[in-house]
Amino acid sequence: MIALTGGLKTIDELEVEGRRVLVRVDFNVPLTHDASGMVQVADDTRIRAALPTIEELRRRRARLVLVSHLGRPKDGEPALLMRPVADRLAELAGAPVTLAPDVVGPEVQELTERLAPGEMLMLENARYEPGETHDDPELVSALAKLADIYVNDAFGTAHRAHASTEGVAHRLPSAAGRLMQREVEALSAIVDHPKRPLVAILGGTKVSDKIGVVERFLELADVLCIGGAMAFPFLAAQGHSVGASLCPPEDIETARAALAAAALCQGRLELPHDLVLAERVEADAQPRTLDGVDIPDGWIGLDIGPRTAGRYAAEIAAAAMLFWNGPMGRFELAAFAAGTRTIADAVASTRATTVVGGGETVEAMRSAGLQGRVSHLSTGGGATLEFLEGRDLPGVQVLRQTSPAAH
Repeated sequence: MIALTGGLKTIDELEVEGRRVLVRVDFNVPLTHDASGMVQVADDTRIRAALPTIEELRRRRARLVLVSHLGRPKDGEPALLMRPVADRLAELAGAPVTLAPDVVGPEVQELTERLAPGEMLMLENARYEPGETHDDPELVSALAKLADIYVNDAFGTAHRAHASTEGVAHRLPSAAGRLMQREVEALSAIVDHPKRPLVAILGGTKVSDKIGVVERFLELADVLCIGGAMAFPFLAAQGHSVGASLCPPEDIETARAALAAAALCQGRLELPHDLVLAERVEADAQPRTLDGVDIPDGWIGLDIGPRTAGRYAAEIAAAAMLFWNGPMGRFELAAFAAGTRTIADAVASTRATTVVGGGETVEAMRSAGLQGRVSHLSTGGGATLEFLEGRDLPGVQVLRQTSPAAH
């Protein structure tokens, strides 16, 4: 297992029976209100993703203490309490989940000590503690007192050096959960042992947000296809008019530098050849297909065109390994969803090893009913992109270091 994960310690290496295991999960899920006004989980994907680790640890008779953040609460914002999350986990796991009254403290400590093997306690929203995001040593110590072992299964927060994601791993014997393990394995394969041809599809909005991963894929990939609003700075840098499309001036310079780098790299950079436009960003806006990329004044590019979508789909069909992050346009509006849907269909149909990451991209696969036809759906978002850029993720790196010896 170590060879597959580049030295990452996993729960295979832990003796957990009868031990209190603090499991950092990523239950930062969207919430909604039902007809009666009760707060409920709107999308339980992240909870389901953690179930393999939770269920395995319960089978191995661990005493589970679960910790997650939820949103960015201010002043103990009651709308971000963990109660609906704990209730949904209990439904999915088919077992009770006790909700602690706080994140740390004597009462919480007593609850952890009362846990029987296989039982679950969920701590309150970790970000109710101001020290969480500052990796505060006092909070780290308090969290460490709640458990004998630490397991991090929250890859989506691994790029943050917070108390519950990195700090506590220095205080307890620590390892990666199954979700963390799968994420690192899937992304490491792209970076370290890519199958050829490797094709990357990048979309979304700002080039500046993804320039690091653009530059990395120009070195790693055989083909890099750009779509979404982030295509417009590249087109503008080539001298094309972009109309009223989203195209910050600073992104044009960033794109110009990337185009210069592309000329020196092994990767072939593909940009749109046609576009779908509208005069406004509304559900009832009338789409217009432009056979070209010079957008008239006042018009907005909202999707790649059918010729571009077909070309990108052909690259996907020829790939041996594929990474996709970012929609090809405003796919949440039906009139501008065709490009993203074409890519989703191509990803689902290819024989390549496929890794899809980013909230909107995963949602595009899910809305098309294709999420089960992907080799790996990454839960990481920013953590995924930083990993692919080659950055050290604090929550991952600490699991590759020597943890305190189990006793």
